[in-house]
Amino acid sequence: MAHKIIPIGPYHPLQDEPEFFKLHVDGETVVDIDIEIGYNHRLIEKIAESKSFDQVTFLVERICGICSTSHPFAYVNAIDDLLGVKSPERALYIRTVIGELERVHSHLLWLGLAGHFLGYNTVWMWAWRYREPVLDIFEKVAGNRQNYAMMKPGGVRRDMFEEDFPWIKKTLKDLIPKVDMFKGAVMDDPVIHARTEGVGVLTKEDVRQYCVVGPTARASGVGIDIRKDDPYAAYDKVEWKVITQEGGDVYSKAVVRILELYESINIILQCLDKMPKGPIDSGIKDIPPGEGIGRHEAPRGEVVHYIMADGGNSPARHKIRAPSYMNVASNKKAVIGESISDATIILAAVDPCYCCTERMAVVDYKTGKKLMDGQDLVRLSQEKTRKIAEKRIRS
Repeated sequence: MAHKIIPIGPYHPLQDEPEFFKLHVDGETVVDIDIEIGYNHRLIEKIAESKSFDQVTFLVERICGICSTSHPFAYVNAIDDLLGVKSPERALYIRTVIGELERVHSHLLWLGLAGHFLGYNTVWMWAWRYREPVLDIFEKVAGNRQNYAMMKPGGVRRDMFEEDFPWIKKTLKDLIPKVDMFKGAVMDDPVIHARTEGVGVLTKEDVRQYCVVGPTARASGVGIDIRKDDPYAAYDKVEWKVITQEGGDVYSKAVVRILELYESINIILQCLDKMPKGPIDSGIKDIPPGEGIGRHEAPRGEVVHYIMADGGNSPARHKIRAPSYMNVASNKKAVIGESISDATIILAAVDPCYCCTERMAVVDYKTGKKLMDGQDLVRLSQEKTRKIAEKRIRS
């Protein structure tokens, strides 16, 4: 008997952004899944080639509405790598503070949505309430509660003022008892255990096979974290630990994110205590020809930016790989064998960001015939990169 197909998306109440998951089911059990992306491609990489290096910082900040500093963070790291320099020490500490504040607000947002998906709307309302003070800190430091515009090639755009540090510290310390409450609500509630333990399991081998990153990998006992594995900013100047769990299920993914809240708060408090004096900007004027790779441990996992410069005022090439691009594919393993009711929870457990993820195929809109697939686009990209390199060698 043929399997039934249940479509989730491209527009669905569970998903804030368009994506299409086609569940093949036998009764109530998922036996296969097709994952289709490409509904929201915005040509960010191509637009970057027409912007100045400074303007690109603002452009990539708009890739993700939740983790709006993750892409600029990776981008300025790529510029530092291209130049072979380090930004001023104070700027590195400020970058770290902003990155960890974003991790706190992003994990709280995910936790609230997870509660909502499970029908635990009390957790949803708690998470939204206690996330507000974190956004207040952003507003105080950057003037914005979202899209903070703090990152800049060679440093940061705004300084942090010591007179604000006591209030920031108190706000974060007041958040710790609330995190304790979330920890108790999730780790001690039998209903949450019943709905999430043993559901959507990814083994360590699955993580390696699918190149999973971030909390999704760490929930399976794979302790990868760019902040430790390849330290940048001020992450090697403060004490903190990588959080892992061994279950690999939805419950473990929730626990990892809750425990990471403590670590992020700890990192921020240490950075404020150790914040060095000095400049926040190295005053970069020109970007010489070269290549740079920048990585940042975003709340969802490793984000990578590659920059090629040809001596002009704009990137010659700009390539981006977001963590969800790796993590979403793991649903091919995690969802199969689970029930339909659990499938939606599993899809959300990787904290997907489809705006960060989108890639595309080129089709004839009249006939629907595919003109180019992913491999064709990769080939065109490689050919253009080779032409740029040859031009640079000749000049």
